[in-house]
Amino acid sequence: MKATTRLLLLLLLPAAVLAAPVKVATFDVDATPPLGSAMAYDPVKRVDDLTLRCRGVVITGSGDPIVLCAVDWIGIANEGHDAFRAALAKAAGTTPVRVAVHALHQHDAPGCDFTAEKLIKELGIQGYSRFEGDFHRVVIARAAEAIARALPTAREATHWGWGQAVVKEVASQRRLLGPDGRVKFTRTSSTKSAEMRAEPEGLIDPVVTSLSFWDKAGPIAVLTTYACHPQSYYRLGYPSPDFPGIARFIRGQSWPHTLHVHFNGAGGNVTAGKYNDGAWENRMLLANRLADGMKEALDKTTKAPLTDADIGWSSTPVKLPLAPHLKAEELIAKLKATPPKGYISYGDQLAWVKRCEEGHAIDVTCLRVGSSRMLHLPGELFVEYQLAAKAMRPDLQVAVAAYGDYGPGYVGSTCSYDQGGYEVGPTSSNVAPQVEPVLLEAMKSLLEAKDAPAALPPPPIPLAPKAQPATKAPAAPKAPPANKPTPASDAGAVQFESFELKDAKLIDVLRVIRAKAYMQGQLIDITLDDRPDGSLGDQMVTVSLKSTTVGQVLQLLSRTAGFRYVIKGHEVTISPK
Repeated sequence: MKATTRLLLLLLLPAAVLAAPVKVATFDVDATPPLGSAMAYDPVKRVDDLTLRCRGVVITGSGDPIVLCAVDWIGIANEGHDAFRAALAKAAGTTPVRVAVHALHQHDAPGCDFTAEKLIKELGIQGYSRFEGDFHRVVIARAAEAIARALPTAREATHWGWGQAVVKEVASQRRLLGPDGRVKFTRTSSTKSAEMRAEPEGLIDPVVTSLSFWDKAGPIAVLTTYACHPQSYYRLGYPSPDFPGIARFIRGQSWPHTLHVHFNGAGGNVTAGKYNDGAWENRMLLANRLADGMKEALDKTTKAPLTDADIGWSSTPVKLPLAPHLKAEELIAKLKATPPKGYISYGDQLAWVKRCEEGHAIDVTCLRVGSSRMLHLPGELFVEYQLAAKAMRPDLQVAVAAYGDYGPGYVGSTCSYDQGGYEVGPTSSNVAPQVEPVLLEAMKSLLEAKDAPAALPPPPIPLAPKAQPATKAPAAPKAPPANKPTPASDAGAVQFESFELKDAKLIDVLRVIRAKAYMQGQLIDITLDDRPDGSLGDQMVTVSLKSTTVGQVLQLLSRTAGFRYVIKGHEVTISPK
C-alpha cells in the first residue's frame, strides 16, 4: 500500500511542477489613418495629438493563448474581422476562435470590411474609398508584429481584480417613446433640443466595469467596459478616439506602466444626448466623468490570486437571422444608382447578405477569469442585452464587450422593431426581429459554461417566414420565453420564482427587476427620481425572496432603503420618502 502511494505521488508531482504560470503580454500600435485617406464619413484633413490605437492583451498559461483586442475604429466587419482574428491568432500561436476583436465605434475613424471591398471591386463601382483596405491591412500587420514582440516579455500575473463604479451624467436612452409606444424622438449623441435633453435618462447601464491583471509592481493591464455611443462631436475630418479614448488616456497617465484597454458595451440605443448639445467643450466634460468612473472602479478593485485554473474560454457559433427586406439584387442596384457621398449603408448591407447566404456563423465568446465573465458580442447591441446578461448570472461579475463583428449592424430587442426608430430602420439593422432569442440563448450557454475550450453547440435559429419542406425535422431546443416582451398590465403582479441579491446598490437591483421581467416576456419601465447627490440609488440593500412578485420586492426594498413607489400599469416610479 505504501509503495503504491509513493508511486502515485511521483506520478502526480511533475504535473504540479510543470504547471505554467499565467502571463499577460500587452500590445499597442498606431491605427490613425494618414492625411487624405478615407474614414467612415469624411477624408482625413488633419491628424491631432491624440492618435487612434489598436491595443490589447495576450493571456498565456491556460490552454492556447487568448487574445483580446480593441481598435479605435467605427467598426470591423465580415472578412475584415476574420482577417484581424486570423493574423493575431497566428502571431500569438493560437486559433482564431480564441481571439476577440472589437471596435470602439467613434465616428471620426475608419471602418474595415474586406467583404464589402471585394464586392465593390467586383461590381466595378467607383468612389467608395472608405472600403479600400490597404491601410487596414497595414494596421493588422502592425498588431501581429507587436504581439510577436510582446510575447517574450510577458509579465506573470499573480492576481486578478474586479471593480465597478457608476458613471454619472454621461449615458442616456436614445429612443424616446411616445404615448402610443412608438419612438417619438431619437436622442442622438449631440441633441440640440432642450426639451428632449430634459427627458429622463431612461433605460441605460451606468456601470463601468474594470477587469485587471496584476503582478507585484501593480496592474499589468486594465480592461474596462462601458455602454454608450462614444460621440461628443464629429465630422470635422480629424481622427479622434473621442471622449472614451481621452478618458483611457487620462487613466494611463496615472499608471504609465499599465496598458488600459477600453471596450464599448451594448450601447446601440444609448448616447450622451441628454448631457451633450454638441458644444465642443462637452467632449472633455464627458471624458472626465468617464475617467472618474474608471478611477473609482480601479480604486474599488478587489484582487484575488490567479492560477491557470482561473482562466477559461468558451465559444459558440451563432447564425443571426437576415433582415427580410435585404435583397442582394436591390442593394446592387442602389449602389450603382447612388452617388458615393458620406456614409451609405448599401455596401455594408450587401456584404452581410453575402455572408449570410454563405452560411457564415459569428463566434460569440466568453472569457472566464475567476468569478468574472467577459462576453464578446457582435454588432451594435441594445443595452437590454447587457442588462439581460447581468441578470442571467447575478452571482458573477459580468462585463459585456459589444461591437465585435460589425456585419449585423444594429441589433435590437424583438419589441424594438415594432416601436420603429432609426436604429431598427431599413438602413441600420441587418438582422430580423427574431434575433433576440438566438443571441440570448447563446449568451446563456456561455455564461453557464464552467469552462469550454471547445465550441459549444450552436443555439437554434428561427426559420425565415417562408414555406418549408415537408420533411420532419429534429426537435429544436426550447427557446427562451422572452420572444417579444409586452408591457405588463400590472407591473406589481409580475411573478418571480426567486429574487436574491446580496449587498447590491438599489439602482442595480432595479435594473435586475426589469431585466428579469424582460426575460419572461414582460416589459416594466422603472423611473428612479433620485436625490440630487444620487444617494438613494447608491444605497446598499439585500434581497432574498422566494415565489415573489415585483410588488413584494419593492415593498421590502421601500422599508429597507426608505423610498415610496407608485405602480401604474407597466410603469414604476420610485422617489425618496
